[in-house]
Amino acid sequence: MSHSELKESIARAVDAISSAESILIGAGAGMGVDSGLPDFRGKEGFWEAYPVFKEMGYSFHQMANPAWFLRDPSQAWGFYGHRLNLYRETQPHKGFQILKRWVEVKQGSGFVFTSNVDGHFQAAGFLEEQVYECHGSIHWLQSCHDSRGEVWSAEGVKVKVDKHTYRAKGKLPMSLSGRNVCRPNILMFDDFMWNGERYDHQRSRLGQWLKSLRRGRAVVIEIGAGKSVPTVRFNCERYADILKCPLIRINPRDADGPEGTISITMGGCEALEKIEVAL
Repeated sequence: MSHSELKESIARAVDAISSAESILIGAGAGMGVDSGLPDFRGKEGFWEAYPVFKEMGYSFHQMANPAWFLRDPSQAWGFYGHRLNLYRETQPHKGFQILKRWVEVKQGSGFVFTSNVDGHFQAAGFLEEQVYECHGSIHWLQSCHDSRGEVWSAEGVKVKVDKHTYRAKGKLPMSLSGRNVCRPNILMFDDFMWNGERYDHQRSRLGQWLKSLRRGRAVVIEIGAGKSVPTVRFNCERYADILKCPLIRINPRDADGPEGTISITMGGCEALEKIEVAL
C-alpha cells in the first residue's frame, strides 16, 4: 500500500467512524501482538515462543488439545498456566483505550467480537456485557469431564511453571468437587468437551445488540484477524453486510476484503493512533 493509498484509507476510516452511531469491534490474534503477546502464526511463530515444544516436535495445533489434560495434566497446565500468567502480567496496548474512547463518544453503543482468549478488552475497561469471546477465555475454568457443568472464574488460581520444561509445578487447578484436574474454558482443537454456556450468553447479547441498531449507521472495525483461522474475518464481513455499514480492516499482511472494504495495511495500535489523530 502506497503512502497516498494509506492516507486515503485513513481519511475514509475517519469519515466512517465519525458518522457512525455504533461501533462493532472485531479482534484477532494480531490485536495482542502490539501488547507484546506472542504470535502463533505458523509453526515457527509458536516454536519461537515455546522452543521446548519445537524440540518435542509439537505444533500449537497439537498442544492446544484437551486430550493433554487427561493424558498429561502437568504438561497441559504448564502450557496454559504460562499463558494465563502471561496474559495477567501483560498490559493491553494504547489501541484498546482508543477504541474504548470511541465507543464512549457513541454513548457506549459498542460491542467486541474477538477470538482472543486473553481477556484484554475487559482488562482495558470494556464491560463484560460488551464482549463476545467466540473461543472462550483463559480466565474461566470448567470440568475436563463435563461439557454441561458449571463454569467458574480463574481469579485467585495460580499456576507455577517450570520455564525450561513448561510443566506445571505443585498442585494443579482442580474442579469444584476437588476430585479432578480442571481446564480453561477455551475452545481447543478436536474439542468435544468445551462448555459453551458462557459463550452462548455472550452470543445472545451480541445478537440483541445488533437487532437494536439502525441499518447504515454503524461501523465495523476489524483488527489483526488473519486468514488461517478466519472466524473473526468472516463474521465481520457478515455483520457489515447485515448492517449495511463500512468495514475497516486493519492488518499488516491481510488487509484485503470485499468490495468497499477500507483496508489499512498496518499493525493495530499504530493504525488506531493515526486514525485518532485525524478524527
